[in-house]
Amino acid sequence: MAEYSSVKEVDFPLEVVILLVAGLALLITGILLFPVSMGILPYYEDGLYGLFLVLFSLQTIALGKTPFGDTPRSNTIVAAGVFIAGIGVSTCFIPGLLGQVPRFLLFICFGLGGLSQLLQLFISKEKYQTWIKYGGIFNHLIIGCGAVYLLSILIGLQVLKPSLITTKMTAVIVFIYGVAVLYLAGVLKNIYQKYPEAEKISGRGVELSTDKVMILFMCIFMLLLGLLLIPVSLGLIPFAPNAQLGLLMTIFGVQMLALGNTPVGPFPRTWLMILLGFLFAALGIISIIIPGILVALLTILVGLQNIAGGIISLGKLLIPRLKTSAGSQQHAHPILGKLFKTQLAMGLLSILFGTSMLVSNLLPALVVGIVLTANGAVLSYLLHILIALDRLKAETVAEAVTG
Repeated sequence: MAEYSSVKEVDFPLEVVILLVAGLALLITGILLFPVSMGILPYYEDGLYGLFLVLFSLQTIALGKTPFGDTPRSNTIVAAGVFIAGIGVSTCFIPGLLGQVPRFLLFICFGLGGLSQLLQLFISKEKYQTWIKYGGIFNHLIIGCGAVYLLSILIGLQVLKPSLITTKMTAVIVFIYGVAVLYLAGVLKNIYQKYPEAEKISGRGVELSTDKVMILFMCIFMLLLGLLLIPVSLGLIPFAPNAQLGLLMTIFGVQMLALGNTPVGPFPRTWLMILLGFLFAALGIISIIIPGILVALLTILVGLQNIAGGIISLGKLLIPRLKTSAGSQQHAHPILGKLFKTQLAMGLLSILFGTSMLVSNLLPALVVGIVLTANGAVLSYLLHILIALDRLKAETVAEAVTG
């Protein structure tokens, strides 16, 4: 990445990225609910519910920020986040699979979580009382948090009882909620720029960097998609391809905004990359909410990305290895050999999956499900190897310091 060293990157902390994507989802939903209310467009409610459960789980796993406030990122919290992610992904993919469970979970996250955080805002000495003393941008933080928490309570009630207000009124509230979330994201970005120490992850009990969190999410996505496609291929349960493609595009958008990572490799987080990240997320959100509207376009886009990403990945792996002598390879640490084989398998599976999306009936749906399940399993193993490598590096540094 040395050739990019002169390019100034745009810094968006992960918390801000999640809020931006959530705000974008709310704005788009608010806008689309107007034609939906008039019967002009179809609407996939389960997809929207699944998306927000995924976003709540991402905050929980990556930041230790639950709907009820910050908490130490323990194994239990991470496990709870993974569970909610699984519920969200399954809700997106399979219409009606979990009945009222997603609606109830969202009521807890939006309604009860919003109420809890609103009370904490004024009761906690670290929040309102401290922020009001600081003044300036912290006054905006109070306004942003208060507005988001109040509107979150309203959304929670609406999710629990959809007949509470009309669809058009819901659209207005959702749109205003989106504006409030984006406003809060902007305030937090300014605060983190002025006070970098404010950007911290609660109680780092579990060491998972942002890139590893995104690998974990892709692992959950691929495993569940692959496993669910098996009964889908047998005609046992329905499937929502629009939500599958939409959620994948939204995850791509989050990766691009937070890390500059794309399906074809990493790039500097320039404003162009940020705009592309928002575009990917917006296309994904629309596809999740409105069935069929973008399926053809996203099928081609995702298929080409998987093929290109797999080819580039294989090139980066194999070309340097061919240039390296066999003798030097023998002295490499065994874990690096495992990493090479894992990345090689991922590249091949990515090309196979992308090709199956572009060429109809290339693989039976049952085989595609097995390929995706294998992809998820390989991603899980990759995450295990990367964590082991981090520990090995830490031990090597410690030995060098003490030795």
